[in-house]
Amino acid sequence: MLTKEIQIAVDKGEMLPLMEEFYTIQGEGYHTGTAAYFIRIGGCDVGCHWCDVKESWNAELHPPTNMDVIVTNAKEYAETVVITGGEPLTWNMNPITAKLMENGMRVHIETSGAYPVSGKWDWFCLSPKKNKLPVQEAYDIANELKVIVYNKHDFQFAEEQAAKVNPNAILFLQPEWSKKEEMTPLIVDYVMNNPKWRVSLQTHKYLNIP
Repeated sequence: MLTKEIQIAVDKGEMLPLMEEFYTIQGEGYHTGTAAYFIRIGGCDVGCHWCDVKESWNAELHPPTNMDVIVTNAKEYAETVVITGGEPLTWNMNPITAKLMENGMRVHIETSGAYPVSGKWDWFCLSPKKNKLPVQEAYDIANELKVIVYNKHDFQFAEEQAAKVNPNAILFLQPEWSKKEEMTPLIVDYVMNNPKWRVSLQTHKYLNIP
């Protein structure tokens, strides 16, 4: 049970339920292969059955951490910060993104887009989920659309999402890790037949890094 003061700070976005933070190589999407500091925020009710970070779902398991501490830690390591989850837009992202930018960092987000957009972003990676579709603003501002392909029906879902996203968004299809052997060849064929799409792989898992 949070104290009243901590709950107020969490509601304002001055404290966030931090699950983990680490410096690594971006493994997915447009910025694959680049160094970045990842900030993983707890809390998500989108509920993808294949999620590989289910321990992030319950925000109560992750202690509210002052955003100044998070920013100080990030500043030691990287010029680019990726805020992910969980679902980071569950929380008010305005304070932390402003503080990160004040400290000269580029700020990226990886989100399902299921909640109203808060924060300012240098790069907005939208990864929509069928369980809870994105809000319109997420489609409008996405720099990158990354659709996870778990089965053949997800190609149709991907096209539905591509039709909603802004015309400048870069389109990626990424196999769900447990289905990579089955779905990767299908994705390769699909991209070759539909070259507006690109292939994304979870290269960090192949490299055995976080």
